[in-house]
Amino acid sequence: MNDSFRELDGLHVTVDRILYTPDLPSPPDQPFSFIYFISIRNNSDVTVTIKGRKWVVRDTAGNVTAVEGDGVVGEFPTIPPGERFSYNSRHVLATPSGEAEGSYIGLDENGNRILVRIPRFEMNAEVDDSGPMWA
Repeated sequence: MNDSFRELDGLHVTVDRILYTPDLPSPPDQPFSFIYFISIRNNSDVTVTIKGRKWVVRDTAGNVTAVEGDGVVGEFPTIPPGERFSYNSRHVLATPSGEAEGSYIGLDENGNRILVRIPRFEMNAEVDDSGPMWA
């Protein structure tokens, strides 16, 4: 098995929605809370299993947080061709705005190590919008 990760044609991530959630409890030094909704779509011809993730989150004060971990929201989703896995989670920031990006790593059905990038998205608490913020 190859030790490097490769991007798999047809495996894509979309950020479907971002919500500023001021009413959720947050750490005092990171009071700005954002829920994001993500879909991982498998338009390839092989089944994939997501094994881990890495996020890089930046706020406008220059703070950078790297988050790595196993699975996705406590799961190791297996996504057959033509299917998708959708979930939501959140980031907290010290400033009213920032951005996040990252990647998921996993295995295809043949044991090949795969990677799919999470596109960069912005979070902004100062947007005057009566409804949800859409990515």
